[in-house]
Amino acid sequence: MEVILREDIDKLGTRGQVIKVAAGYARNFLLPKRLAVAATPSNKKIIEQERQAHLRKDAKLEVEAQDLARLVNSVTVTIKQKAGENDQLFGSVTSKDVADALAAQNFVIDRRKIQLDEPIKQLGEFKVPVRLHKDVTAEVTVVVAKEE
Repeated sequence: MEVILREDIDKLGTRGQVIKVAAGYARNFLLPKRLAVAATPSNKKIIEQERQAHLRKDAKLEVEAQDLARLVNSVTVTIKQKAGENDQLFGSVTSKDVADALAAQNFVIDRRKIQLDEPIKQLGEFKVPVRLHKDVTAEVTVVVAKEE
């Protein structure tokens, strides 16, 4: 079944793209969640208009993300955790902890945008990537210090 995507979907396609998918996938997942519409000539015109509007909006969001990235790149957050010997943390520092520390410095960033591959379990200084936009990534310096 041919459908036109209304949103970017990982490993499938981008907004406005006409793709061929299994009928069940389209009928049970893409169409009910309004992620895609059937590929008819009238829908193609409507989707093209939506795509143009989305491109303008996306360009504006990218500029805002670049401005925020310039500010975030210079930010250093300090997170204090209890640690034992050998600088090993009793817990770990997760993306939520980093997001909370950024929020304390008036940077409201969703924790899902903080790209920690695995939680930090050592004391020290770490560079943590923050994906602000699909094309804009900033780095926050996270210092994990021992709590006294």
